[in-house]
Amino acid sequence: MKLSKVGAAAAVAVALALTATACGSGDSTKPGDTGSSAGAKKDKIVIGIKFDQPGVGLKTPDGKFTGFDVDVATYVAKELGYEPDQIEFKQAVSAERENLISNGDVKLVVASYSINDKRKEKVDFAGPYFLAHQDLLVRADDTSITKAEDLNKKKLCSVTGSTSAQNVKTKLAPEADLLELGGYSECLTGLENKKVDALTTDNSILAGYAAQDKNKGKFKLVGLSLSNENYGIGLKKGDKELQTKVNAAIKKMEADGAWAKAIEKNFGPSGYKAEPAPAVTEGS
Repeated sequence: MKLSKVGAAAAVAVALALTATACGSGDSTKPGDTGSSAGAKKDKIVIGIKFDQPGVGLKTPDGKFTGFDVDVATYVAKELGYEPDQIEFKQAVSAERENLISNGDVKLVVASYSINDKRKEKVDFAGPYFLAHQDLLVRADDTSITKAEDLNKKKLCSVTGSTSAQNVKTKLAPEADLLELGGYSECLTGLENKKVDALTTDNSILAGYAAQDKNKGKFKLVGLSLSNENYGIGLKKGDKELQTKVNAAIKKMEADGAWAKAIEKNFGPSGYKAEPAPAVTEGS
């Protein structure tokens, strides 16, 4: 009799422990959840952007993110079901954008990412959402460079993996002394220190640098349209469902006025006049 009482007590203890465990399991949250009511929320989305392009994609010293691409990424993410606090921005340098997408390190890349056939062999795009033109940035007192051909025998800087430098080198000024660095800010330092004669990339990016308070009066855009650069949103190759959703978000952003507001906010202060929103053609 004594033994059976002990056995019964043990059984009760086990039952209570199991009950407590079952109740406690309701408190666990998935990655990205913020509490017991967050079960309906999606996990975070990781988006690749540039960290060093004022007006386009910039990480400020206080850890915030600003720029047109940031606004586009935030809008698109919201249309996909993600609030701003569920977005993780990851640096996407030009030479690593395809790898970041292919390896699954990011879901999307919104990083002044020009659509071209070579890149489309590795990734898919949504958009385009912006049309830029390749230009040159030179020192404000430089009158020797007024066209692309003037770069022959001069030092030209751009970033590794950028289409802009190769466009100049192969088509416009084959005798240019091309220097490719990791970021545009490094090229800008070289331009200011007279180690290079010009920096080439999209006019939107160049305008953002020239408009910074610390750079005002130091540099100028030559004012060329050396190429058409249609910015797209990069995503994993073959993900047609995501491509369709992102295209719809871009169209909605343009239709409801948010696109125009983002243009004015990010480029208006520099005096840069952006092209009208391009037609969304990828995936169609």
